[in-house]
Amino acid sequence: MGEAKSVVQSTSNSGKIQDFEREPVPQHLRKHWLSMAFVWIAIGIDLSAMFLGAELGAGMNLSSSLTATFIGSLILGLIGALCAYVGAKTGLSTAMISRFLFGNSGARMVSVILGISSLGWFGVQTGFFASNMQTALLDLWGIKASLGLLSFIGGVLMMSTAIWGYRSIERLSVMSVPLLVIFIFISLFVAFQINGTSAIWEPISGSPLPMGTAISLVIGIFMLGTVLSPDIARWARTPKHAIIAAFVGFFVGNSFMTVIAIFLSRVMDSSDLTGIFLTIGLGFPAIIVLTLAQWTTNTNNLYSASLGFSVVFSRVPKYIITIVAGLFATLLAVFGIYDNFLTFLTFVTMLISPIGGIYTAEYLLINKAKFTFDGLDKNQNWVVRSLCVWAVSSFFAYMTTAAPDGLGLFQLTQVPALDGFIFAFIVQWIVGKVASQKG
Repeated sequence: MGEAKSVVQSTSNSGKIQDFEREPVPQHLRKHWLSMAFVWIAIGIDLSAMFLGAELGAGMNLSSSLTATFIGSLILGLIGALCAYVGAKTGLSTAMISRFLFGNSGARMVSVILGISSLGWFGVQTGFFASNMQTALLDLWGIKASLGLLSFIGGVLMMSTAIWGYRSIERLSVMSVPLLVIFIFISLFVAFQINGTSAIWEPISGSPLPMGTAISLVIGIFMLGTVLSPDIARWARTPKHAIIAAFVGFFVGNSFMTVIAIFLSRVMDSSDLTGIFLTIGLGFPAIIVLTLAQWTTNTNNLYSASLGFSVVFSRVPKYIITIVAGLFATLLAVFGIYDNFLTFLTFVTMLISPIGGIYTAEYLLINKAKFTFDGLDKNQNWVVRSLCVWAVSSFFAYMTTAAPDGLGLFQLTQVPALDGFIFAFIVQWIVGKVASQKG
């Protein structure tokens, strides 16, 4: 208890902007659900969702693609709300919550994996942004910008808000979401004006995308974000605010851009969303959408990475961790190294998804009383029970992942990350109940 109190006193008495990365967010600074929902909606409006929507629009008829989007987003909203509840109740980040599950030393190992995964996706998304921005600049103004330069500019831009923490990300999201929605609806209106609406009902050519596969794609695009929900939800005024914000954020944020992309791709008969914006004469709005969509999403990747590494490097200020990690990931994106890391990052994601199942099962069904910040200094260094569940659940996700990234032995939900979450939840519940009865 002494360690916990000293941390709170030392951080709250400093004159610097605090992000409370190693302690609960104070109650008087907690946020209303609407502003938090804007953060999750902004995260959902990104290029990945646009390209997913285009893929669904090309592979399914309109009603089927919309059904897959809404079912997948509903599942994400429910899981996100569950994870966010734990974050709001504890006021702690995902990495800090892991200390209750795996022990103080075990949590450092988990936090390294959380940090590497989030940082890795920051690099990949930065490279993705640079590639699309290069196309937009060349087609719009004939500017031949290098991928390396655009990766550096994009990485530094997205790093800027993560340095200042959640409150800066919140302000960016509240400003960006209305602007993004306006530009996106304008593009849809212009596309309808040019080509009419009849194309959206046209049957697809070739074999349709199976409904189960489509739903799994919708879930898979954001499953990692639901597990990391406490990083945002710890700022919620009440658990009810966290649940509403997470459900609305994941359901609306995940489905909005995907649905718009479905309509745009069918109307324009193209899966190249950047090209669609340019074709309908909205070049400058395309630049705005590209920038804001990736900025609001990718800054959260770096934010979660810095929260994870803050548990590992407990004496280093978070803003320094964010700068060093952000520059490192940006430079790797500049040199194109992350193009070769996608398989590695897929494997790391298999390790992260079970963590959500473990902490939700532990808190909701086994022993929520131990999730108190004042008791952290009395924690064990290693909690073998949870570590074993984590290892077994990660291997289960590996078995359900298609080759060559996994073994591909069988399928459960067609989403390995969701498989790992569900399996971990059930096993943690069973093992935890057995252990508590013996104790």
